[in-house]
Amino acid sequence: MKYTFSFCLLMFLASVSFSQPVSEKKYAKQIKAASDSIVKMMAKKSIPGLSVAVSIKGKTVWAQAFGFSDLENRIPVTVNTKFRIGSVSKTITAVAIAQLMDEGRISLDSSVAKYVPYWPAKKYAITVGQVGSHVAGIRHYNGYEFLSAKRYENVEESMDIFKNDSLRFAPGTQYQYTSYGYSLLSAAIEGASGKSYLDFIKQRIFDPLNMNNSVPDHNDSIIPNRTRFYTIIKNKFLGNAPFVDNSNKWGSGGILSTPTDLLKFGNAILYKKILSERSRAALWTPYPLSTGKENVYGIGFRVEKNNAGQTYMSHGGTSIGGRTFFVIYPKEEVVMAITYNLLPAGYNEIELSDIFSN
Repeated sequence: MKYTFSFCLLMFLASVSFSQPVSEKKYAKQIKAASDSIVKMMAKKSIPGLSVAVSIKGKTVWAQAFGFSDLENRIPVTVNTKFRIGSVSKTITAVAIAQLMDEGRISLDSSVAKYVPYWPAKKYAITVGQVGSHVAGIRHYNGYEFLSAKRYENVEESMDIFKNDSLRFAPGTQYQYTSYGYSLLSAAIEGASGKSYLDFIKQRIFDPLNMNNSVPDHNDSIIPNRTRFYTIIKNKFLGNAPFVDNSNKWGSGGILSTPTDLLKFGNAILYKKILSERSRAALWTPYPLSTGKENVYGIGFRVEKNNAGQTYMSHGGTSIGGRTFFVIYPKEEVVMAITYNLLPAGYNEIELSDIFSN
């Protein structure tokens, strides 16, 4: 079944489901402003379901779900609904790298070939840090690779997609965003740790932080509370997103999670529960380009300032049938995450997070 925008708007206004918010009266004004913005945006963009959570000084002050995770069966989103977080998965890979740095098992200045013996020789050697900052010259998706429905059994097999391609430029001279670079980093994590990437992040990040709703997006598994995924067809209809298999990019875009789990993760970074201050600083420091051109990407995080001059670290995630935004304001001790189950659905989430940083 396809829904027109006008029908979706009427359906939303008439029967949208809102879970009971977890909130603090102290922030009632900010929560109302943010909630009103979300409701308007969902109606305008025909977004079926959305979940958001905010913490201030380590305490969750707002967690709320809106709309439906399954339109056909009228199943509402809850705070436990799992969404595709897309490239926010890169922040998880970055923290895994930081943990191995703390243990002396990986170095940002070392060649990735040291940890990935099956990485073929190139014209230039590339370092872990260069790969993590998207300045190594590794290509991004070509053609319809973003829509891959092929199942890959492991990280090494998924590297066959791009490992034999030439680097696009001399490392350190340009910034070019690359999800495949983070697939290479997941292979480096395996080489340095002796564990599979998925086992490592589960044992070292998800389990210690009780991120019980964060799992790989296995298509052949029954995953409780996984949302369905939607897209806009021909700029007119709301329909089911195409089938994809994310086993080609666990470390760059293959994880399911919730905003409340991402708050746990963000606060663990903010308060250095799972990594040292030194390694966190490395993640939050943009890699300097040899040309002198400004780069705002550290390792797994963009480092920017809002209109008020406040520094924030963030990452967005775009996936088939989903969009996620994750942000940390270190000085203000604010962490926010928002997820929804539609692509495309353009929205300026940083303006939403600014409501709580002031």
